[in-house]
Amino acid sequence: MPCHICATCGTQYANAEHPAGHCVICEDERQYVGLDGQQWTTLEEMRIGHRNRVEEPEPGLTEFETEPKFGIGQRAFLLETPGGNVLWDCLALLDDAAVRRIRERGGLSAIAISHPHYYTTMVEWSAAFGDVPVWLHEDDQQWVMRPDDRIRFWRGESWPLHDGLTLIRCGGHFEGGTVLHWPAGAGGRGALLTGDVIQVTPDRRSVSFMYSYPNFIPLNAEAVRRIVAAVEPFAFDRIYGAFRHMTIAECGMAALHRSAARYLRAISD
Repeated sequence: MPCHICATCGTQYANAEHPAGHCVICEDERQYVGLDGQQWTTLEEMRIGHRNRVEEPEPGLTEFETEPKFGIGQRAFLLETPGGNVLWDCLALLDDAAVRRIRERGGLSAIAISHPHYYTTMVEWSAAFGDVPVWLHEDDQQWVMRPDDRIRFWRGESWPLHDGLTLIRCGGHFEGGTVLHWPAGAGGRGALLTGDVIQVTPDRRSVSFMYSYPNFIPLNAEAVRRIVAAVEPFAFDRIYGAFRHMTIAECGMAALHRSAARYLRAISD
């Protein structure tokens, strides 16, 4: 039996003869059901008309993005470290190009994902690389639509992986919304990989924060202050956001503080 994939958000559901009548992820107010109603596909069908673009934005970091755009359209990253490589965030499409690139770079030791919108086919990715653990924050476990023993739930405010890599719970967009600190990134100045928990904006000089992006529901002041406080102890100069080209190349910490102050002014009385 196939594992059906929601065509709007990319979430893969557990094996079933027929797809679910609705997607729980899309019916949540942080997402939406497409104009054509609930649509489903499978990984096999996706492989016919889609491919993953591969780029290397800096040494030790590979970026994957599905073309033509599928689902939300996020990018995923492979981080290379001496203690093992980590896949940050996930794409619904797992294709030969991505598998080949990751194996050429030494495979995977772990997968970590920022929030439920990017869980997609995480179980398939884990299985393709030797059943590596998939790290998710326990506060978001209710959003796992394909339960599996490969999934590991971490708790608390931060979780060390290896080689200084740290998962940081920011909350905000989702209760368990997570970012990844990569101390070796940006030539040793540090990089923050944020998905859209901290969203890099099109000017690539600032960030923003939302509870729901498609439905334009902002976060409150307390949530924004919490996000800033969560990442302040970690040194970073670069911020990699969820989407192609959405990267702040330098002065990332200053951009975060400046953006948070602007945001708080905009929502204040």
